[in-house]
Amino acid sequence: MLELGPMLRALMRNKIGALLIALQIALTLTIMVNAIFMMLERSAQMARPSGLDETNTFYLTNTVFAPDYNLQAALAQDLQRIRETPGVVAATQINAIPLSGGGWSMSLQNKAGDDIDGTGVAVYMVDEQGVDALGVELIAGENFAPSDIIWRDEAATEWPDKMIITKAMAEAMFDGDWQKALGQTLYINNHEPMRIVGIIKSLQAPWNGWDKVENAMLVPQQLEGRNSRFFIRTDAGRRDALMPQLEKTLAESDKGRIIRSVKTMEQTRADSYREDSATYRILFTVIVVLTLITGFGIVGLAMFSINRRTRQIGTRRALGASQWQIMRYFMLENLLISTAGVVLGIAGAIGLNIWLVSSFGMKPLTPGLLMVGCLALIAVGQLAVSYPALIAARISPATATRGRA
Repeated sequence: MLELGPMLRALMRNKIGALLIALQIALTLTIMVNAIFMMLERSAQMARPSGLDETNTFYLTNTVFAPDYNLQAALAQDLQRIRETPGVVAATQINAIPLSGGGWSMSLQNKAGDDIDGTGVAVYMVDEQGVDALGVELIAGENFAPSDIIWRDEAATEWPDKMIITKAMAEAMFDGDWQKALGQTLYINNHEPMRIVGIIKSLQAPWNGWDKVENAMLVPQQLEGRNSRFFIRTDAGRRDALMPQLEKTLAESDKGRIIRSVKTMEQTRADSYREDSATYRILFTVIVVLTLITGFGIVGLAMFSINRRTRQIGTRRALGASQWQIMRYFMLENLLISTAGVVLGIAGAIGLNIWLVSSFGMKPLTPGLLMVGCLALIAVGQLAVSYPALIAARISPATATRGRA
């Protein structure tokens, strides 16, 4: 077996090149591990279920411009037209769209009082078809009845006495035990009581970056305003055909308003996470580029070392060293450099992660990911040096002894 002593002495004679490669590996590991960790966090965030039947839902905006317009009667007629259309499962008027970036939020309290701390919740105003139109799963309690629905004008501040909340919201209000929530009373606007009549499995807020994104509630209200949204759920596979059909039907049925912003929930999700997707791609590109640069650096150093030691390699071959022994020499040499770089990189990765945690509230780096990053870079080093090592192994003793020292 080749001794480490001569190998270390050879590295010391070219210590600048070895040091630069080690530092390059350390920098790559520092950035790569934290970038991968950020990518995994972004990916998990983008993959969170919204609670909706996204593949079969869409919404459109209704804007009224005609004077003396009977908003309540027109809304009822529009909903009837939509619901009677073949292929429509359910439809509701809604004040906000999950993951859209804009909506309503309030604070709920377990006790009434001006000095009681509340918990933030996204508010969705729907009618008795709201649960079915959204496609959310009711896991406890009951849906709203038609008699529960009340009108709310744009200046109103009062709230109905019933609500349906998400499981996450129930856990937040009742010490992690969502099953305690059904039938309980919470308070909005500090003093107004609202009774929990149902609990749904999940429904996300309009703001995907909110730390309480799973906290949402449905209230039995219809908005009496000149701008409103209809949220529509269709039979499987019928959504894309029904979107232009319903847009045309509603537009032609009433010339005192316009129908605009017809959009699917899949499009809304894509728009909501557009920045996250772009960041994911940028981080992936950075990782690939850094890895390639490191690999090419290793190849360059190995080729430079081989060119300088052609006669030495030939002498070893003449003394009986096999091709595998020559390859092993250069691969072991690279392993030493890579190990030194990885050790430095571990310290750098942990240091960078500590700064990211303190500055941006990220989660601490997991040891498993750090270990995977170390092994990956060592593997990249071995792969990169394998071709130069193969070239060195193929140097014949006769050719080497005729070369320059």
